[in-house]
Amino acid sequence: MEDAGLTAYLESFVSEDRLHRFEEVLAKRTNYLTVVMEDVYHLHNASAVIRSADIFGIQEVHIIEHRFAKRVDKKIALGAQKWIDINRYKTTKECIKTLKANGYKILATTPDRAALPLNQLEIDQKMAFLFGAEKEGLTTAAIEEADELIHIPMVGFTESLNVSVAAAILLQQMSTKLRESELPWQLNAEEKEKKRLEWIRKSIKNIDQILARYQK
Repeated sequence: MEDAGLTAYLESFVSEDRLHRFEEVLAKRTNYLTVVMEDVYHLHNASAVIRSADIFGIQEVHIIEHRFAKRVDKKIALGAQKWIDINRYKTTKECIKTLKANGYKILATTPDRAALPLNQLEIDQKMAFLFGAEKEGLTTAAIEEADELIHIPMVGFTESLNVSVAAAILLQQMSTKLRESELPWQLNAEEKEKKRLEWIRKSIKNIDQILARYQK
């Protein structure tokens, strides 16, 4: 349980408008959907996916860094990584095992038109959407471990989308469908309060000195 006195003390260093904004954003945050990036190479792509996750209310992003580490560019993410929980893994197997243990259905994205079209996908449980490297796509391990393959229908000559664009399209469509459903998609009260305090701490300059002052 959080220290109510500490929370009240820290709130005094944050504007009322900022605190109100936290409440607004948290009301629309979800862990029901999440996104996974497997060895995305270009910094701007990884960062743009994180930015899209924040925009569409996705609280957690998972990054598999088997070959490429630290795929986040602060300038392109425009601070989104400050508000999103980023979970890192060394292997695809470790990531998928963790997600399945937490009740997620694993959906692997692919340009293969034989896969299930995105607009036909129904949200029947927590879902994790996997995106692969720019050229190679998802690894065989990711495809084999997935519960289902999905694709974004395209009708032009181009047969593939940039990974960050594909993620934005998918997250927009699926987050809208989720919020229109009767599923329990919101963070619970404990999760909201924990995240709120975390955001308050991140909003305060010289937070270590302020905490030390409170403890005295």
